[in-house]
Amino acid sequence: MQGVLTGFAVIAVVIGVGYVIGRRGYLGENGREVLTKLAFHVASPALLFTTLARADLSVIFSSRLLVTAMSTAAAAGVFVAVGVVRRWGVGRTTIGALCSSYVNSGNLGIPIAVYVLGDASLVAPVLLFQQIMVTPIALTVLDLSGDGEKGPLWQRLITPLRNPIAVGSLSGVAVSATGLTLPGPVMDPLTLIGNMSVPAVLLAFGISLCGSTLPGRGADRHPVLLSVVLKSVGQPLAAWALAMGLFGLHGAPLLDVVVTSALPAAQNLFTYASRYRVGETLARESILLSTILSVPVLVVIAAVLG
Repeated sequence: MQGVLTGFAVIAVVIGVGYVIGRRGYLGENGREVLTKLAFHVASPALLFTTLARADLSVIFSSRLLVTAMSTAAAAGVFVAVGVVRRWGVGRTTIGALCSSYVNSGNLGIPIAVYVLGDASLVAPVLLFQQIMVTPIALTVLDLSGDGEKGPLWQRLITPLRNPIAVGSLSGVAVSATGLTLPGPVMDPLTLIGNMSVPAVLLAFGISLCGSTLPGRGADRHPVLLSVVLKSVGQPLAAWALAMGLFGLHGAPLLDVVVTSALPAAQNLFTYASRYRVGETLARESILLSTILSVPVLVVIAAVLG
């Protein structure tokens, strides 16, 4: 249980600092926007590049990753289906689908993997899958759904190559796949810049909470509640059913996939929503509620399957 509490304590403290910064106005009126742009255009691409450049890509060929991919698709698919029926719009539905299925595998997943599962590498398949597959696809959809995307077909087709997050992820995968070892003078500055990503995202998230209403009560009430239920309950249940019924996983492997699927929505989803100016309230409230609910959910999973 220590890993769960430690991970959440670290996140809560940094978000709290961001809230104080916002209340005091230390960064001015545009502080959140500056932090968001810093994370999206500079720090996060550097973090993803350095992480994936050192990753062992062989982990993608595992039954655990298949469970993760299928449970992610199931949760996101339910939200998309409801979004289409309710006509929530492409951008809003995309953000909601991410909040329903995209887990916090980095700053929260790693400490929980260490203290609860006993191995930090167990979160690597989730991290790779989300950064290699989910992020480029989702951001491409957001790019193509924007009002400014009116260029010719060839320009629309190369949209992923113009997105800094996608470029950072795919470049890191390319380096890892070729076995290339970059020298210290290249990796060290990128690592230093990448280390700003998580603090910047959490601080921006904390600033955004200033003046906000209680979550789940505004115009985005239904999308928020749906995404939180899918993220906190639906995705872990889907992972458990798939792992046992389809892949025959038991014991530690079963615990691994269910715990990682029960992690809350990642804070960087708010960065994406802010960058594209769509579903910001939906992202903020979904992340907050799923983070709060994931504490008892993870404790129950650890007690039942541990």
